[in-house]
Amino acid sequence: MVIFARRDACPIIKNVLLLDSEGRRVAVKYYTDEWETNSEKLAFEKSIFSKTQKTNARTEPEILMFENNVVVYKFIQDLQFFVTGGDDENELALATVLQGFSEAVILLLRGNIDQREAFENLDMMFLCLDEIVDGGMILETDGNTIARKVVTNIMDDETPLSEQTITQALVAAREHFARSLLS
Repeated sequence: MVIFARRDACPIIKNVLLLDSEGRRVAVKYYTDEWETNSEKLAFEKSIFSKTQKTNARTEPEILMFENNVVVYKFIQDLQFFVTGGDDENELALATVLQGFSEAVILLLRGNIDQREAFENLDMMFLCLDEIVDGGMILETDGNTIARKVVTNIMDDETPLSEQTITQALVAAREHFARSLLS
């Protein structure tokens, strides 16, 4: 877990992107007003995708300086994970956020990391992002802790975590997500 005493001492995350193998959005969160419109955000995502698609970031995260930003990224099967910070941000802090996000996604999707599975569990992808970063500030970077918090947040309150199977937890999560959409 990462804890900082002052906001100005904390690295600020500009965005976290989860794109598919064709550069399309799966789950994205922007934490600054640097990209004001949706079209600016989509253009940034397309540029990042184009700049990184010929790299081999499958074994270790890669670092890229792009448009006055530090971008740390990693590809897992047909999903591409990106974390962006300002050009003065610590690359290790950004890489730690990236690692926590990718580990949590792997755990929540039970190792089946593909676009279809990510879309079917989109609620969990966004809950992951909410557990990791809030308003650009890093809250949590441990993948196991993030995944546990996501499962806890989406679970049926009547059944204790220790008594639920993964399938039961996922069904409860989908029901909770559907109820929240209807409310």
